[in-house]
Amino acid sequence: MSKFVPNRVYLRGILLHYFIQKKSAAEAHRILVQTYGDNALSDTTCRDWFRRFKNNDFELEDKERSGAPKKFQDKELEQLLDEDPSQTLPELGKILQVDESTVSKRLKGLGMIQKQGHWVPYELKPRTTASTAEKKSSPDIAPSDFHLFRSMALDLADRRFHSYEEAQKWIDSWIASKDMSFFRRGIHVLPERWEKVVESDGKYFY
Repeated sequence: MSKFVPNRVYLRGILLHYFIQKKSAAEAHRILVQTYGDNALSDTTCRDWFRRFKNNDFELEDKERSGAPKKFQDKELEQLLDEDPSQTLPELGKILQVDESTVSKRLKGLGMIQKQGHWVPYELKPRTTASTAEKKSSPDIAPSDFHLFRSMALDLADRRFHSYEEAQKWIDSWIASKDMSFFRRGIHVLPERWEKVVESDGKYFY
């Protein structure tokens, strides 16, 4: 008796069933692996299909591809990173159906860099103008000072470290525990803080 080998459409139908049952993509993937072993869809593929279902796309058959390159919106990429900032370029490219170089360029355009295996916004620097040149070193306009370090200081209040390595390990763990929304908040308030620095004539309001 030959062994049943499920095709992709069959497995996608099972994913849709688990989606309707309000299971997570991770749970659905785990069940597929337990049931179908090496024939199961990958974790990345399961998450991609759950994302489609959430967007009311329930077409399980492969869509015909035109000769034109696949296009995607930045918000699609941001949504994927919000769900899992540790995804690699190959994984993101597979989900978005574009090559890695396209994903890499869009990530740079969004101001994202990979740090400790996670995609995070790099620190933006304000434009230097005649009115801000003398205030560019103010801690009021450095996200690392007014947002990152302030939040970190609250968690450090009652902690004591016995070695440099212990402190470094805690800092690395603390940064890795923050999601994308935490870093975005620090970036999004920059324009408002730049204006305050100029209005206060460089006086600190931190």
